[in-house]
Amino acid sequence: MTKLNIWISKHQNKMTLSIAVLIALSLISSYLLHLEIVATVFMIVASIIGAIPVALHAFGALQNKVISIELLVTIAVIGAFIIGEYEESAVVTFLFLFGSYLEQKTLEKTRSSVKSLTKMAPTTAELVNEDGTTETVDVDDLDEGDHVLVKPGGQIPVDGKIIDGTGYMNEASITGESTPVQKSNGDKVFAGSIADNGTITIETTSVGEDTTFGKIIELVEEAQDSQSPAARFIDKFATYYTPAVLVIGILVWIFTQNFPLAITVLVLGCPGALVIGAPVSNVAGIGNGAKNGILMKGGNAVNTFSHVDTLVLDKTGTLTTGKMSVTDIDNFGKDKNEDLGLLSAVEKTSDHPLGQAIVRYINDLGITDTPKLPELDTVKGQGLVGQNDDFKILVGNERLMKANDVKISDAQRKAINSRMNDGDSVVLMAIDQELRLVVGVNDQLRPDAREGLQALKDAGLRRVVMLTGDNKVAAQRVAERLPIDEVHAELLPEDKVEFVKKFQEQGSIVAFVGDGINDSPSLATADIGIGMGTGTDVAIETSDIILVKSSFDALAHAYTLSKKTVANTKENIVIAVGTVALLLLGLIVGIIHMGSGMFVHEISILVVIFNAMRLIGNKSSKLDSNQVVSPAN
Repeated sequence: MTKLNIWISKHQNKMTLSIAVLIALSLISSYLLHLEIVATVFMIVASIIGAIPVALHAFGALQNKVISIELLVTIAVIGAFIIGEYEESAVVTFLFLFGSYLEQKTLEKTRSSVKSLTKMAPTTAELVNEDGTTETVDVDDLDEGDHVLVKPGGQIPVDGKIIDGTGYMNEASITGESTPVQKSNGDKVFAGSIADNGTITIETTSVGEDTTFGKIIELVEEAQDSQSPAARFIDKFATYYTPAVLVIGILVWIFTQNFPLAITVLVLGCPGALVIGAPVSNVAGIGNGAKNGILMKGGNAVNTFSHVDTLVLDKTGTLTTGKMSVTDIDNFGKDKNEDLGLLSAVEKTSDHPLGQAIVRYINDLGITDTPKLPELDTVKGQGLVGQNDDFKILVGNERLMKANDVKISDAQRKAINSRMNDGDSVVLMAIDQELRLVVGVNDQLRPDAREGLQALKDAGLRRVVMLTGDNKVAAQRVAERLPIDEVHAELLPEDKVEFVKKFQEQGSIVAFVGDGINDSPSLATADIGIGMGTGTDVAIETSDIILVKSSFDALAHAYTLSKKTVANTKENIVIAVGTVALLLLGLIVGIIHMGSGMFVHEISILVVIFNAMRLIGNKSSKLDSNQVVSPAN
């Protein structure tokens, strides 16, 4: 039986074609040549060929204790064959098999985004050896720390950072944004990107499935196999509905003694369009997101996001670009250069955007000495602390200073307030309880933030809330420039979680947007966690939706796409149920028969598929192309 199933599965499309040819020959024999016996033989042969694959599928389902659509069709075909309706039985099997073929082809199209991603996955790399020579190796043979050469027009095979060279990178496969991004020494690059020009050398940080590109493929594949609540309901409904149709067919036969009517009921009651309507919408919506740099982790995420009414955002790296720069430094120590050297050394141990900006600024001053530091500990939400026999150093915010009893003079208070009034984030450094440096750091608001947030509100979002660990003045200055309804500042990560829980207790469905690192507790607590950025490990693991392209245009598109996907699913359900109702009504009034009923049934399946495929071509309401932000380096 297994070999037969394999053979039939392999040749099913050819069998469908042969049935079509036999039906055509039968019609020619009957209507043109008037050879009724020959026409009947062609229909009988067509019916037998068509019934075999359908019956085998039905038998396989019965072995798993499932009453399938194929069983209903098989019984109907056998019934038609018994009463001599060979034309009906042949047409029914042909339409069912041809419908399966079209369904398969159209579903393959909806999954094309994943296939195209997989085809773009790099397989080889130019490894730079220690002696400077290069050799072509398999990507899977590369390790972290290896150096890889990429020439103009070449595909970047690994995630890493540029250590030599500069050029424009096409990151469309990662971010969905086709505009090339200029990259140079120290900038991050991603596997799957194309070097439009310039030769670069990359130091590898991750390869294969561990790259951002590899995770995109994995996530989209998993998401497309997952189910929305509507799809799960329909699957459960179909397990009861299909046997119910069989029982109804039997009852019709018992009470009316009309065998043709009973088997026609079986054909018309097939829930094919209903069963496929929700999954195909889910696949199409998620596939659209993948093409636009939006990773939605399955039907649950799509469904929940479509009902979100409260959006909660972090500030730094989310509403702002995260490309920080030092605005001013006030020194209260004796040797400014020595203090700056210490501050730079401390911040080099951190990957926080504020710290990186400070390190760049001090390096640009030509201060490159690296003094010896004590071992540093991170105080969550405050900063870094280190102490040895020689001195104690504190680098962080004002809460850290207060917690360690650092006295702040009037002059120092004035400097801090001045920086805060300008909307800067303030970094303080103290040595042995003495405040030495007050550093103001600021970053730029994302150019598309206002338009993107407004687009979200226009799409039905009720409330936008900003939660930040930054000072109140800096937070308020950002909020004033955006359509933000609430601002809560100077929060620790656990404070943000409490606000998310508070909103949920008020009955709101909450989406939290953050960078996926400091905000991971809030991302996990919210109904929907959205990672804004190029896929750090924490963002991918914690978030339900990942915006590989860090833009509010992508966020607005994700929200509207989720709503359209859920609406599309409902449309498909209405189409499927409406078709069955109309067919049964047509049967009652005598205008629908088995063959015509099966034709309408198969057409309804294609209608729901093509309706879902509209989601694939759904476009983002793009903001001005000049406003699109490339991934933060």
